[in-house]
Amino acid sequence: MKIDLKLVNNILYRNAQLSWDEATLQGIADSYDFLARFSGDKVIYGINTGFGPMAQWRVEDSHLRDLQYNIIRSHATGAGTPLDDSFVRAAMLARVGSFAQCKSGVHPELVALLTEFINRGIYPFIPKHGSVGASGDLVQLAHIALCLIGEGKVHYKGIWRPTKEVMDECGLRPMEIHIREGLSCTNGTSVMTGISAVNQIHAEQLLYWATLAAVWMNEIAGSYDDLMAAPLNEARRHEGQIRIAEQMRELSKDSKRLQRRENALYDAGHSETKIFKDKVQAYYSLRCAPQILGPIYDTLVYSKRVIEEELNAASDNPIVDPVTQNVYHGGNFHGDYISLEADKMKIAMVRLAMVSERQLNYLCHDRINGILPPFLNRGTLGLNYGIQACQFTATSTTAECQTLAMPNYVHSIPNNNDNQDIVSMGTNSAELCTQVIDNVYQVLSVLYLAMAQAVDCLGIADQMAPATKAQYDAIRAITPTIIEDTPFYEDLAAIEQYLRQGNRK
Repeated sequence: MKIDLKLVNNILYRNAQLSWDEATLQGIADSYDFLARFSGDKVIYGINTGFGPMAQWRVEDSHLRDLQYNIIRSHATGAGTPLDDSFVRAAMLARVGSFAQCKSGVHPELVALLTEFINRGIYPFIPKHGSVGASGDLVQLAHIALCLIGEGKVHYKGIWRPTKEVMDECGLRPMEIHIREGLSCTNGTSVMTGISAVNQIHAEQLLYWATLAAVWMNEIAGSYDDLMAAPLNEARRHEGQIRIAEQMRELSKDSKRLQRRENALYDAGHSETKIFKDKVQAYYSLRCAPQILGPIYDTLVYSKRVIEEELNAASDNPIVDPVTQNVYHGGNFHGDYISLEADKMKIAMVRLAMVSERQLNYLCHDRINGILPPFLNRGTLGLNYGIQACQFTATSTTAECQTLAMPNYVHSIPNNNDNQDIVSMGTNSAELCTQVIDNVYQVLSVLYLAMAQAVDCLGIADQMAPATKAQYDAIRAITPTIIEDTPFYEDLAAIEQYLRQGNRK
């Protein structure tokens, strides 16, 4: 069975349940049985040795069970606010997805218990800070493992409670240590992967909203429609640009606001015109939408591929392989794949915020657009202020995104007695990407408020394409047109919530 982003989305937002096919369950059992036989008289890292730099010390057989508990308890050292439930659930999905590759040698009971946590909505306390992303997310995964052994605390039905209390209530038994369950639970890229999976879902949603906004903006401006023409965009060759233009053509179907250049400028009647009333070409933030959003599309296509591969990857160490009858020591826990993609996604989302902020500026700036009142003010100029201050919020939030755009992938601080001499900082990368995504939702909330107001200023609601008109109606169901000055913060929060829920429909 494969865990893909569709399944992640359904489990996180549609209360779908996770189940495993018989072949996967049998493969997990076979991996465990092989390791039980193979490890009896051999030195294997993390089974009868210490961890990390302590691997040079062999652990006596009488202490092997304690060894597994010790790595869980000693590494539950995270700090900061707890991760959101969606990230925790996605991280557990990534961890059980790793075990489902049948190369970890864990007992099937662990997979069953972790699946119960996912399906019942039991969320271990995972602090935001702690991972350097080298031996995976050791610290944060240790917090999941701590709850699996019945210790620590969990978020259950909206309340923080002792784990053992919730497990007793749900009829669940704590995880037993058989061979290497402690190390396998704490060793891997699952937290950074889980966060990135959630980010991917929202980034794709934001790109859709930005693409629809690009159509809506050009309708407001009365642009010529050839900016999204197939021959133009196919001439550039890039897949993302072609797909965005194609989506824009679909979203703009039946619009009465977009002009055809063939009708307006290419007929002989305009050959003597000296000054044109309408702009021959729109501003770049409107006209270049396929060229700007196209690279974001391509970035998300590749990041989705990497994230889905990591959701179905054996990311711990060592790798137990019943097929070749061997145990391999290496570094599958290293988080570079996710760290790099999280940074690329973050940069792409910053760019999305930037183009949205410029589109907002077009709407607010009457001397640029030439068709709208200053700041979309439908009240008395000078007495009323329209959405003037809303622009401050969008501009400041975009500026913060630009500050956060610095790639985190290039940061590495050696630690662990220099055993981890180069680290990925992958979870930090994913969390910074989350912060940018949250900001972009806020910027788009202001833009959507402004676009609806612009439609009212021009009185063009009945001329819009059905796709954009539907979103105009949705925004107007949240907040009425603005005439008198009023606080906007609750309206903006409601629009943001509406945009966020798009991935649940």
